[in-house]
Formats: sequence, structure tokens, C-alpha cells
Amino acid sequence: MIIVSACLAGIKCRYDGKSKPCQKVIELVKQGKAIPVCPEQLGGLPTPRIPSEQKDKKVITKDGKNVTKNFKQGAETALQITKENNCNKAILKTKSAACGYGKIYDGTFSGKLINGNGVFAKLLEKNGITIQTENDI
Repeated sequence: MIIVSACLAGIKCRYDGKSKPCQKVIELVKQGKAIPVCPEQLGGLPTPRIPSEQKDKKVITKDGKNVTKNFKQGAETALQITKENNCNKAILKTKSAACGYGKIYDGTFSGKLINGNGVFAKLLEKNGITIQTENDI
């Protein structure tokens, strides 16, 4: 079983209230091979919401609110879902402060990318889950 970013499965859960549908992910979900999660929603954040980026080991909204606790709580809940469903692989949305893998936004809200992983991606990696992005499949 595969855990996937819900926005890639066509679920409108992104900060802007939209999705980023990836046909391959949608097919995996339809076939019962993948489970969609949104760590940000699982952490209690609304949709739509103010965009967030990581900066200095914190997750901060564009208007300056610290939402690190929400991101950590959502990542822990999503990890629990991952484990309960024996998922050993993840397909995550690139660049996201929660799900980004390899590259994330730098915390300046300027579109600049830096090397790094989102809060959920870090937790999955720490727990031995193989991670890909929608660009890898």
C-alpha cells in the first residue's frame, strides 16, 4: 500500500483550496493501492489557509503565524495512518512545507527553493518509508 498527498489524488485540500491532480496517483487510489492524506488538514488547519513555509526549523504562515505545532501534529497523524495500513512507500507533493521531498521553499515566500524535506516527509524518511514525488512516477 502507498500513502499519497491528498492534493495529488485530486482532493481540494491545498492552501488555496485547490488540488494538484496527478493522474497516476488518482489511478492508484481508484485501484485501492493508495491512501490519500493531507497532513496540514490532519493538523487542524483549514482549507483554504494562509500559505506556510519552513524557516529556521519552524513552519510560519505568510502573515507570520507559527503553525509548527499543526504541521507536526498532522505529520504524526498521517504517519499513524501510514503504519496502520502497512504502507511502505509514499508519493508526496513537491516543494510543500509538509510533503516536499528533496526541495522545499526557503521561508521567504519568494518562490526560491532550497534543499530540504517537509515535516511529513522527514517523519516518513525517519520511519523507513520510501519516498517519491509526483515528478518521479
